[in-house]
Amino acid sequence: MSQSQDVVVRIEGLHKSFGPLEVVRGVDMEVRRGEVVVIFGRSGSGKSTVLRCVNFIEDPTKGAIEVAGIRLEGGHRTRRKRAAIRQLRLHVGMVFQQFNLFPNMTVLDNVMVGPCLAKRGSTDEIKKHALELLDQVGLSEKAGEHPIRLSGGQQQRVAIARALAMKPDVMLFDEPTSALDPELTGEVLSVMKNLSTQMHMTMMVVTHEMGFAREVADRMAFFHEGRILEEGPPAQLVTNPCHPETKAFLDAVL
Repeated sequence: MSQSQDVVVRIEGLHKSFGPLEVVRGVDMEVRRGEVVVIFGRSGSGKSTVLRCVNFIEDPTKGAIEVAGIRLEGGHRTRRKRAAIRQLRLHVGMVFQQFNLFPNMTVLDNVMVGPCLAKRGSTDEIKKHALELLDQVGLSEKAGEHPIRLSGGQQQRVAIARALAMKPDVMLFDEPTSALDPELTGEVLSVMKNLSTQMHMTMMVVTHEMGFAREVADRMAFFHEGRILEEGPPAQLVTNPCHPETKAFLDAVL
């Protein structure tokens, strides 16, 4: 695999098992700075598990993960490894299917909490950056509201701003629109598109939104039974897939 300095995420020989069930079976992948990689496939194909291994929400059973030059092997956690995981996570932002906002905090406080805990500057500096991010996702007027007062699409945009507040090297999106009604999906995808086109954010996105993938992704990877079955540019993969499994999946979702 490439040793380029532009590689932000490197996944090598990744395996993940839950008891006897092997969910990820030897995945190799690189994501370069500013690249948007869309991961797609059927439920249970290992897509989300790969993302969760990148920031060690799940511990890889075997293989290695490298983010922003911090390399960690799979297997059991030691005290030293736990410290390294904390360092690695400072470089990774993650947005989940559910928004996971703190209901007792205002929108602004939700965005500020991570940088404040990590002491990423003075309170005034963190607040200024948080307000800029809320403006970027179109929610500056909601800074003083609590999450319960927001729509699902607005909550997900707050979750994106919260992840960006840590100034990550890579953003991971785990089916960020799957819990939203169709009319709210567009506003979240629009924010994600702007992250790519305006901020040149490095992104790994698990999604079934093929329109977004065709428009924004630099590369797509089709997962099947824990492996990457096929990958390539969207124009090639969506219009002319090589593998019958990829074609069957695309025929079903398009």
